Amino acid sequence: MRVIKVNENEANQRLDKFLMKYFNRAPKSFLYKMIRKKNIKYNGKRAKGNEILKVEDEIQVYLSEKTINKFRKLENITLVEPTFEVIYEDENVLIINKPLGLLTQPDAGGENTLSEEILTYLYNKGEYDPEKYQGFRPAPCNRLDRNTAGIVMVGKNMQSTQAIHHMLRTQEISKYYMSIVLGRVEKPLVLKGYHKKNHSRNEVEIVDSYVKGSQEVETRILPLQANGRYTLIEVQLVTGKTHQIRAHLATINHPIIGDPKYGDKEENEYFLRKYKLRHQFLCAYKIKFEMCTEPLGYLENKVFTVGAPPLYSQIFQEEGFLSL
Repeated sequence: MRVIKVNENEANQRLDKFLMKYFNRAPKSFLYKMIRKKNIKYNGKRAKGNEILKVEDEIQVYLSEKTINKFRKLENITLVEPTFEVIYEDENVLIINKPLGLLTQPDAGGENTLSEEILTYLYNKGEYDPEKYQGFRPAPCNRLDRNTAGIVMVGKNMQSTQAIHHMLRTQEISKYYMSIVLGRVEKPLVLKGYHKKNHSRNEVEIVDSYVKGSQEVETRILPLQANGRYTLIEVQLVTGKTHQIRAHLATINHPIIGDPKYGDKEENEYFLRKYKLRHQFLCAYKIKFEMCTEPLGYLENKVFTVGAPPLYSQIFQEEGFLSL
């Protein structure tokens, strides 16, 4: 028998969710079968799987060590050189500036990712040990596309991670992006519609009315500067769906410069030729903690910003915008 004692980084999650992380090689069906057969108990009693774990709770696993080791693999850390900039850090959260070109999560390509950089950073500081963190692994709480630079939030412990995810779901953290779009945006806009994703083409469409499989979205636009042909805008992402900003702006005939999926081909060729811009001009440059869930109450009304990447600063200057 193995006894797993719950610590603060495993608490406040369902028992079955914890078991899926702890036995990360086991099929879900196996774990639920072990619960039903009382091979896994919770505080010495029959478990259901939906119990919310508390600090000092105990999970009794009546399996051989051979079986446990078969279904459990300790997460190794691939040590990589961090390339992000730390914007803010305390014992609960890490707020960073992700550079252009860096994937947030691993894919089949095997490239270095922001997730690996974060683990390396915390491991080197002695703040993350995979041997001790049985059901928790620090990871980005908000995801940016490879070619979107800017602010990413990380919870250093389970409670803070859950708080950030809750605040993102309930729109208690406001997220702002900067972008340059084709055409002149004359006034602030509130864009609403329904987001429909084409999975086979990895593209989305924003439509005016509900269609099967679509989700309601909202994007707010604030024009900051215009040079006659282009407008520098601030975008507040109220909902956060795949390619939402890019598709919404293209729908109103103000596509983001450089955008290979939704942009204007001739404009993209100009920016590629002059600046080597091969992707959409988009940067997640500001967040504001509006209302905060504990243990992050001390962040309420705090605002964090980052500057534009060097390529974007060059475009600002040469296209006649004030640098941001």
